Amino acid sequence: MSTTRTTLRRAGLVTAFAATGVLTAAGVASAHVTVHPESYAKGATDGVLTFRVPNEENTAGTTKVQVFLPTDHPVLGVLVTPQDGWTAKVTDTKLKTPVKTDDGTITDAVSEITWTGGKIGVGQYEDFNVAFGQLPDDTDQLTFKTLQTYSDGKTVRWIEEASGGQEPENPAPVLKLTAKSAQDGDSGAPTASAATSKTSGSSKSTASSGDSTARGLGIGGLAVGVLGLAAAVFAVLRSRSAGSRAE
Repeated sequence: MSTTRTTLRRAGLVTAFAATGVLTAAGVASAHVTVHPESYAKGATDGVLTFRVPNEENTAGTTKVQVFLPTDHPVLGVLVTPQDGWTAKVTDTKLKTPVKTDDGTITDAVSEITWTGGKIGVGQYEDFNVAFGQLPDDTDQLTFKTLQTYSDGKTVRWIEEASGGQEPENPAPVLKLTAKSAQDGDSGAPTASAATSKTSGSSKSTASSGDSTARGLGIGGLAVGVLGLAAAVFAVLRSRSAGSRAE
């Protein structure tokens, strides 16, 4: 009886660790503030960026979100989509280096967007949509440093940049800018409607990809647990069978 209990106890521990792996993987998949889609063509025009902000606290809600846009490689023609329950404040900054466009020279650009008045509850997230007129074509990525403030006064600073291929603890949302392709057309970017559609689809696929990874890891962990339990049951049956033959 003692051997049987020990074997089953070990199998139970394996299953418990596997279940813990499922929860951990799911938590990692949705932890950070991110921007969607993950990439756009350099110089893309008339598109939408979606900043996804998950609430990570168990006892407080998110009440303020501040997104800082780069001014050394400015995003032009920024417009904020109205968000139920939230009020957006847009801050402009005079550019050190004006940007020449087909419509003239741009001397000012949006440097910060602050959302207040709403609340992201425990276990929830919010998508904040920002339309743009044109992305820069002289850089490979844009970093959007973000501050997330909670109802208990805590502020999480999503401002760290990756170094040495390792993701920092509080990474800033990063948009990759890729070389223009033939599919982007003469403007080097999708049309306004196509960009919006692409953004929505990419956002969903990004979240789905993270969830799929978490589910894959979870299924693998559960499989290990099931195999461990099966091995334990087999050992118990074999032990009993041996005892019967001995009698």
